[in-house]
Amino acid sequence: MFCPRCRAPIHLQEHNNSVEVTWALLIASAVLYIPANLLPVMSVYMLGQGQPSTIVGGVLQLLEAGQWPLAVIVFVASVFVPLLKLFAISFLLISIQRRSRWRPHERMLLYKVTEYIGRWSMVDVFVIAILTGLVQFGTFAHIDANVGTLSFATVVVLTMFAARTLDAHLIWDISRQEEHVA
Repeated sequence: MFCPRCRAPIHLQEHNNSVEVTWALLIASAVLYIPANLLPVMSVYMLGQGQPSTIVGGVLQLLEAGQWPLAVIVFVASVFVPLLKLFAISFLLISIQRRSRWRPHERMLLYKVTEYIGRWSMVDVFVIAILTGLVQFGTFAHIDANVGTLSFATVVVLTMFAARTLDAHLIWDISRQEEHVA
């Protein structure tokens, strides 16, 4: 069987539990998104002085220090993109469950972009891990990763898994079923 639009071969999928698994991963990541943004992610100590900081607190500190380009990057990568991924995957799941015929090409593009962005979301976690390992100068300066980092990393991993478990063929299923009936 071939796609009537692009003539690519179509591999019929057996019904699986892709939607249910994706919803479970998405809900878990949405729940963890809250502590990831409310709990301290990192503590920076210089000469014994310092305090834990949340993601938004770190963004505000960067803004106060005049580092607005870095603040924008951290905000987009750590707050905006994970939230956008949660909304995008939710939208795709709802459209699949409602058997929507609305713009399947655009929804497929949204799926591909969401899946691609997932790889880059771990950059923040790697930065914290590298800083924690590199900046250990005894009592002069040190950096500690806090529990918010674990929540944030879990959100990133769960949204990556959610994007991967979502069967993208389901976006096209309603169109294929209508073509078989006609």
